[in-house]
Amino acid sequence: MTGRCPRRGVPLTESEFEVLRAPLVVEFPFTRSLGPVQSAFLTGLRERTVLGVRTADGKVLVPPVEYDPATADELCDLVEVAPAGTVTTWAWNPEPRRGQPLATPFAWVLVRLDGADTALLHALDAPGPDGVRTGMRVRIRWAAERTGAITDIACFEPEPAAGAEAVMPSQVRAHSGQFAGVPPVDGIVAHARLDYTYSPGRAQSQYLHALSGRRTVGERCPACRKVYVPPRGACPTCGVATAEQVEVGPRGTVTTFCIVNIKAKAPANAAVEVPYVYAHIALDGADLALHARIAGIPYDRVRMGLRVEPVWSDGARFPDHYRPTGEPDADYDTYKELL
Repeated sequence: MTGRCPRRGVPLTESEFEVLRAPLVVEFPFTRSLGPVQSAFLTGLRERTVLGVRTADGKVLVPPVEYDPATADELCDLVEVAPAGTVTTWAWNPEPRRGQPLATPFAWVLVRLDGADTALLHALDAPGPDGVRTGMRVRIRWAAERTGAITDIACFEPEPAAGAEAVMPSQVRAHSGQFAGVPPVDGIVAHARLDYTYSPGRAQSQYLHALSGRRTVGERCPACRKVYVPPRGACPTCGVATAEQVEVGPRGTVTTFCIVNIKAKAPANAAVEVPYVYAHIALDGADLALHARIAGIPYDRVRMGLRVEPVWSDGARFPDHYRPTGEPDADYDTYKELL
């Protein structure tokens, strides 16, 4: 399949119609402090004790929450429940993913611990789905090393047959939430990670393929005639599909910018010294500004209206940064609609 850019008559190769796909990972640490209820719960797990919280009508919630979900009343009456309970529902997980509780196939289970009125979600180590059923008795398998996190419960396992040593009595016990001689867990760091496959779609795939040939190609709306770079496949103003390709730039105008004073941890900008400038740049012929780094000029001399051009690194598929062209600054009226 081939085609031509309507403005420049540039042939589009077969690869430029290929829709791109690539794995993408979004990952960051999330730090939060804990209130008295969550602090007591996680401290308890570290000490091999499961705590719930009692509501005004006598229900025991596990995991505990700070406010009654029915009345919104503050809750602080901590109670200890058993580390054994009953499976209320389950689902088999044949292919565990990275970061899940077990590396071998297991069941996700909701377990109502003895003394609790709600169920706790966790993993059940079972030989296969035939070994799991609603109503089965299970108990906690504690992690060998505990730090004050839900992972201190390594998983659940089937409870031993009748006659085996009891784990603990099933009645609810009042608990102060304090554990003698040990510091409380007052904060946690959760590592959030999302792995997925990203596809930019037809319009942006063609845009990225063009960049690998050091061309910048947008698409024109058939209704309002605006040229969008990067293209989105549809006009955000008119809501109609775009297909007419228009090559723009390579030069453009800085419309607005910010000075970055925080050292980046991402590999792409790890070697860039701070402070540096990121700017919105309206390429010649485009009706939408894109953003890029500005270099080749002191950060405190970057300004609105500065004329810039792309700088490519050897083998790169996109510009490394933009630098001043030496042209006179653009008149404000030529880019004021793109701020």
